[in-house]
Amino acid sequence: MSRTGKLPVTIPEKVNVSVSETTVTVEGPKGTLSKTFAPAVEIVVGDDGVLVKPTNSGRFADAMQGTARSIISNMIRGVTEGFSKDIEIKGVGFRAALKGNVLDLAVGYSHPIQYTIPEEVTVTVAENTKLKVEGIDKQKVGAVSADIKRFYPPEPYKGKGIHIFGETVVRKEGKTVS
Repeated sequence: MSRTGKLPVTIPEKVNVSVSETTVTVEGPKGTLSKTFAPAVEIVVGDDGVLVKPTNSGRFADAMQGTARSIISNMIRGVTEGFSKDIEIKGVGFRAALKGNVLDLAVGYSHPIQYTIPEEVTVTVAENTKLKVEGIDKQKVGAVSADIKRFYPPEPYKGKGIHIFGETVVRKEGKTVS
């Protein structure tokens, strides 16, 4: 059984959590999130918070208990605080510009890269090389950050490319003349 899945998720004052069968809806000051879970778990809103219980004693139900509890916890955190990721573009002539909801990236290719930003996520550009991806859904913030990074991942020799803060890039030593 999941150890973390057994713990209740505390609900802050300004947050409203409602459950209908396998769908959980969380409303807070920053917005509303809704997620449907597998029927392998039972979700109950009690006095001490949200409890997630497996419906049977199978391995899948035990795994889904911890997963569902973690997702609900992230949903509550998202509607109260929100999530953000910082991105830095390193390289000579590399830059980013925001035109409406389209991110324009110049990262060393012969053409600019146009990336349409989803409605649930906001991207801000500072100093042409620093980006901040923000939103209330942790999965979507991470997916947008990964999509942007995928256009030019950091290369291991000079370190140029699109870096997400908190991730490490293993640098390699270049060739040496013997």
